[in-house]
Amino acid sequence: MPDILTDFIASLLSNLRAPGLLEQVGLLVLSICLGWLLARALRRLFTVNAVQPPAMQIGLGSFVKVLTPVLTLLLLILVKLLMQKLHQPVNLLRLAIPLVASLALMRFVFYVLRRIFARNTGVGTFLLLFEKTFGVLVWIGLLLYISGMWPDLVDYLDSTVLPIGRYKVSLLAIMQALVSVLVTLVIALWAGATIEERLMRMNTMHSSIRTVVARMARAFLILVAVLLSLSLVGIDLTVLSVFGGALGVAIGLGLQKIASSYVSGFVILLERSLAIGDMVAVGTFYGKVTQINSRYTVLQGLDGIDTVVPNEIFMINSVQNYSLTNRVLRLSTQVTIIYQDDIESILLLLEQATRAVNRVTHEILPQALLLKIGPDGLELEVGFWITDPENGRLNVLSDVNRAIWRVLQDKQIKIAQVKRDIKVLHEGNFGADSQQDLAIDSSQDRPNPKNSQ
Repeated sequence: MPDILTDFIASLLSNLRAPGLLEQVGLLVLSICLGWLLARALRRLFTVNAVQPPAMQIGLGSFVKVLTPVLTLLLLILVKLLMQKLHQPVNLLRLAIPLVASLALMRFVFYVLRRIFARNTGVGTFLLLFEKTFGVLVWIGLLLYISGMWPDLVDYLDSTVLPIGRYKVSLLAIMQALVSVLVTLVIALWAGATIEERLMRMNTMHSSIRTVVARMARAFLILVAVLLSLSLVGIDLTVLSVFGGALGVAIGLGLQKIASSYVSGFVILLERSLAIGDMVAVGTFYGKVTQINSRYTVLQGLDGIDTVVPNEIFMINSVQNYSLTNRVLRLSTQVTIIYQDDIESILLLLEQATRAVNRVTHEILPQALLLKIGPDGLELEVGFWITDPENGRLNVLSDVNRAIWRVLQDKQIKIAQVKRDIKVLHEGNFGADSQQDLAIDSSQDRPNPKNSQ
């Protein structure tokens, strides 16, 4: 391969005032301007036009951020071919094409990676490091190419052989295998992310079904990408049967819990027993479902603390889902008052006070009940319903208790208090004269049914 940089420098020094060089500069600038204008027009077209076929959205619409270098590269290649047919010098164009191609490659790879890992905030630092490393490698490769050292590097890698078992593999073959695997995996992840994005916009399908289909599609694409890359490298796929058997034994022995959680995650999504936003209680955990992943589910408690619960827990334990069929939840509070003659009016006052609380629903009216005529007073219960359990239970229960307390104070209704007698005996002297009885009354007189007023 000729030395592009040396050839261009020699041509530049010898033909600095030649009209061919000025034509190349003009065509280069024209190609860059046309590429930018076409990219801007296409970007505006795919941004403004909301009614597009799905194939167009997945195709050209996904390359909208890398259109400028790609279109410029295509225009430069076309101009170079036309100039060669007219027997015009193309040294400047030969140097510009790999530069623009490198820029287009880096922008395309960066866009694809950010599109794949945009939702995962944990890979941000690694992604930036990979982008910088990839950019440096691309510029180094470009420098080797335009300086004429690329063929020598390829020959060196091809001649350097590493012994792997009974086989000998060259460094060039290993690098080609790695590049093949990485490229196919990136394409599979990109296609999986695109499919997931389209599925999540389909409101006609349940969210759990969309999640299952998206994850199964991504897993299938990754499997196909790995098998395809291995076959392209020349690895016999029959050796994977041994690996599959070993993996099965490992799952059966040491990965039972992990495999069970993954299977449970798909079962939960397919059965639709849980959905994002549901208020559930399982074991000692209670909260709102914020994430349903393949291995675990995240519950956000009313105190804001997130709990990562393995999906296996939802399969082996009983789960209380407050939002499965409806979001109506019944709460209750109890109060014990002294004996009253007009208990019906008191029950009505408690119902009216509870009904005035904001979050208490009026679709099902609160109900005050006389639970028990106890030895200390009348035990009452006020039951009410709410339709937004995700906003908490203790706060609305506190509002109801405060409303009941205000009513009791306004109507001067006394709350029953428990009376207890404690007898203390002095140690060491058990005579009748030394025995003292001490009565400690924690309330006033015990309520009398005949004189409750």
